Amino acid sequence: MKQRFSLAYAVPWLLLAFLSVRAAAQNQGKPTADAEEASFRVLNSFGVTTNTNSGIIGGLVFRQAKALTSRERPRFRYLSAELVNVKHPKERAYAASSGNRLILGKQRYLFALRGQWGREMTLFERSDDGGVQFNGILAAGPTLGLLKPYYVQVVNLRGPRQVHEVPYSPELEQSSSVAIVGGGSLFRGFNRIELVPGLNAKIAASIELDAFRHNTIGLEIGFLVEGYTKDIILIPETTNRNVFTSGFLTLYFGQKK
Repeated sequence: MKQRFSLAYAVPWLLLAFLSVRAAAQNQGKPTADAEEASFRVLNSFGVTTNTNSGIIGGLVFRQAKALTSRERPRFRYLSAELVNVKHPKERAYAASSGNRLILGKQRYLFALRGQWGREMTLFERSDDGGVQFNGILAAGPTLGLLKPYYVQVVNLRGPRQVHEVPYSPELEQSSSVAIVGGGSLFRGFNRIELVPGLNAKIAASIELDAFRHNTIGLEIGFLVEGYTKDIILIPETTNRNVFTSGFLTLYFGQKK
């Protein structure tokens, strides 16, 4: 698990380093654009995120920073919406006899649909010649947990050996009439989603680079805590909870207006 998370962090950092060198080369000899920079009031951006409760690609993010009244340090109204897959820490996937990926014991997926509102403040501004800007972020908001059944492939042990997909339950592992042979389709079971409300809050740092003048690439790195109104049962045969904490990293691309 640690090795996979390290890889998730390495790829965005290498991409950011490459774009930094490219942006510096493009800006050499060009006049500064202070007046043009001052006209930007809104930054809309989209990104992909990974976290300690997900795989390499954890979900998708939309974020917006809107400038507030000028002060000694620039401040922004921060809005964000994201859809993220949340995994149980004891999930282990392996190749089953059918060749499909199977997470034995998993009963549900949890997709967290989060809204966040807060403040973003510039801590270190970029120089007139461009470069990197560091912002601090505090945000919180509602979460809607989407619990979807996890489907598995089973084969009949009595009668014709037909393979079909059913929602996982612990009883299937003890059954003498069917055997689990693989994981089912991710797209099954959306008509059986259960909704669980909750709240989330995060603290983060944003590292922003003006890579293409009007367009921006950046990283948001931070810590998030999220709580639901009841325990989220993902793997029935182990400990489950209603509060999740995670470290996260988001790579985003934005446009200034």
